[in-house]
Amino acid sequence: MTALTPPIKLLEKLCNAIAVSGDEGEVRKIVLEQVTPLADEIRVDALGNVLVRKRASKRNALKVLLAAHMDEVGFMVVAEDGDGFYRFEQVGAVDVSTIAGKSVFIGKDRVPAVIGMKPIHLSDADERSRKVSLDSLRLDAGKGPKAQAGDRVGFATQFRRAGNSIFSKALDDRLGVATLIELLKRAPTNIELLLAFTVQEEVGLRGATVAAHAFAPDIAIAIDSTPARDLPAYDGRENVVYNTKLGHGPAIYIADARTLPNQRLVRHFAETGDALGIPYQFRQPGGGGTDAGAMHKQLEGIPALSISVPGRYAHTPVGLARVSDWQNTLRLVHGGVSRMTRSLIQSK
Repeated sequence: MTALTPPIKLLEKLCNAIAVSGDEGEVRKIVLEQVTPLADEIRVDALGNVLVRKRASKRNALKVLLAAHMDEVGFMVVAEDGDGFYRFEQVGAVDVSTIAGKSVFIGKDRVPAVIGMKPIHLSDADERSRKVSLDSLRLDAGKGPKAQAGDRVGFATQFRRAGNSIFSKALDDRLGVATLIELLKRAPTNIELLLAFTVQEEVGLRGATVAAHAFAPDIAIAIDSTPARDLPAYDGRENVVYNTKLGHGPAIYIADARTLPNQRLVRHFAETGDALGIPYQFRQPGGGGTDAGAMHKQLEGIPALSISVPGRYAHTPVGLARVSDWQNTLRLVHGGVSRMTRSLIQSK
């Protein structure tokens, strides 16, 4: 099998870029730089998706769409409170309990700021017992450059690798974006490879909706990052509701809140993993969703599946993933699409 090496430097560049939903330009620029020398066709659609086509070596080949979203969760400035303070709202589902005191950048000029709140030692017992609310927090930019309503705000966390571990913001879904770019470099010739680097996934799968309609693929696969809730239980009991676990390989979805994946595709990738000796796991059924939730409902229906790299602490200022899980995701996806034939979607 083709050796696939995770492009760590590319992932670092992607993760350190800021692309809060609706303002994905920094990541889109990197994607276009990477895919332009490799693709047969490229276009940026009206929403800002980057749509890439790599033709097969034969006519009437299976059209396989792989999607990964460029956007990340963050915030938006909504009003100035004077003296360098700004009110702000969430863009996407951010865990508000994790953000007080965190460094952020505001707008395209990356104005530095901190998310401020009342110090705990100056709070009374009632205040300390209450859950942190967004309206109790402010962006504090000092008295630097002015921010404007609508400016996006992203975490200032910088990418760091330590052995087999990666610590960064926006691993959801820069891991997927980097995966698609690496797959394009080693594009299988048995299929027509369609890539959608999508926008606004975190606010309703919006980019994937129009991308799947435009491409009209035979099969659609979302490549994402899924939460690993594999911390030990606080009371010492076994954690049996973990969604996924780090170190167990890519997660093949069998159900989530938006999609019941195509069972032939589930079996195909599991059999690929078994045949090629690639570790994988089945994501526990439950909430959440990926671009597959939008793609499978387009046109007359598209067989769809999600495959994700597990990662801890999703939608917070810093996540954690394993390089080995990412590498095995690359291997599984490449191996799976390389083995696809039209019989995979034909009625039996």
